[in-house]
Amino acid sequence: MLIAGLAKSSLVDYPGLISCVLFTPGCNYNCFYCHNRSLINGSPELLNPYAVHTFFSQRVGLLDGIVITGGEPTLQSDLVAYIAELKPLGFKIKLDTNGSAPQIIKQLLQNNACDYYAVDFKAPPLRYREICGPKANPTNVLKTIQLLLQTEVAFEVRTTVLPGFSEADLLCIAQSLPVLPRYVLNRY
Repeated sequence: MLIAGLAKSSLVDYPGLISCVLFTPGCNYNCFYCHNRSLINGSPELLNPYAVHTFFSQRVGLLDGIVITGGEPTLQSDLVAYIAELKPLGFKIKLDTNGSAPQIIKQLLQNNACDYYAVDFKAPPLRYREICGPKANPTNVLKTIQLLLQTEVAFEVRTTVLPGFSEADLLCIAQSLPVLPRYVLNRY
């Protein structure tokens, strides 16, 4: 697993838990407002995955969870296997995703890999490519959300309220989504 960064502790990234945050390099979107822009095209420096695993081993009992974010973690070919390696340590696992890879989310769900998911629904469907770049596809994000709705796993859908969004844009986003257990509007 490619790991581009590690925040050793967080009180805000996993609701209700003390967690650490892993950042994976690479993203198939190019959102103009991304707060992790340096990860979009990969990362020149990567962390040693064995050193990261040692860090986790030393934090058993001190941390509650691990958040895997990016970039876009579902681009990592060994994501499912990596999470399977982490699970025996006893941490709750949260995945932050843009929702573009429902087939990967399906694999994760089949393996009971994650305890919590956060899916970003970034824009009104007709503005998705404008906001997120040419590879963005809201249909895949909605498929990811539908997969999560068919399970008992905890998840949230999030939208960052961009300065260019009108009230009509926000209403369109809300109307595009099914009824959700948790929907979060993030400040820009």
